[in-house]
Amino acid sequence: MRTPLLWLTAVVALLMPVAALPQSMSACRAKPELLKLGSELPIARKAMAERKHLRIIALGSSTTAGYGVSNPAYAYPMQLRIGLEKALPGIEIEVINRGIGGQDVEEMAARMRAEMVSHPPSLVIWQTGTNAAMRHMPLDIFERHLRNGIKLGQSLGADFVLMSLQYAPAVVALSDEEVYERVMARVATEVGAGLFRRYDIMRAWYDDGMPYAQFVQLDGLHLNDFGQKCIGKLLTQSILGALTGP
Repeated sequence: MRTPLLWLTAVVALLMPVAALPQSMSACRAKPELLKLGSELPIARKAMAERKHLRIIALGSSTTAGYGVSNPAYAYPMQLRIGLEKALPGIEIEVINRGIGGQDVEEMAARMRAEMVSHPPSLVIWQTGTNAAMRHMPLDIFERHLRNGIKLGQSLGADFVLMSLQYAPAVVALSDEEVYERVMARVATEVGAGLFRRYDIMRAWYDDGMPYAQFVQLDGLHLNDFGQKCIGKLLTQSILGALTGP
């Protein structure tokens, strides 16, 4: 259980002058084991091999929409496209941003079919969990919507990668955020989806001494420019590892 004092301490840390903090992307890092998706993304691999084309839908809420970034190009979906285009010459890369701020798992699952039918993807990255945790959605309901959304999307012919919650003061202050993360990990394993472990990656940044102010906005929730760009870079590495590995 987190105390109000911990939340206050985190907020004070975020009010430190950001200009004094290092912003070099050289600080963007993650241990190799945290970048393993747990899926070989067979549908995406086939699309690349047979059609030389990879279309990805980034489905999510404010993180995916790029809330608060100083340049839309810094949002993780655009960073993913840039990284994949550089790493996969000869493959046409599309990354379609379908982030809508404030939505939770239920609302995103409800628009899954429409988003996928209008632009059929080979891969869906589904960023979710944070709003459900902050609104205290019952875990059984959260899991049901998650499973139903993935099942529908897989039936429409796409691989899935779930992106877990962010590690940020407003999330860490919750008493049960890690339970939602564990539900996502278990569902991903059971349905054959990949899992991008954003929560664990960002927690490692903080545990290694990176202050919240380097990767979180002053609201204590949303990723800043560095946070978005780094998540985009690391997600690119994860997907490339799945697509090009043995």
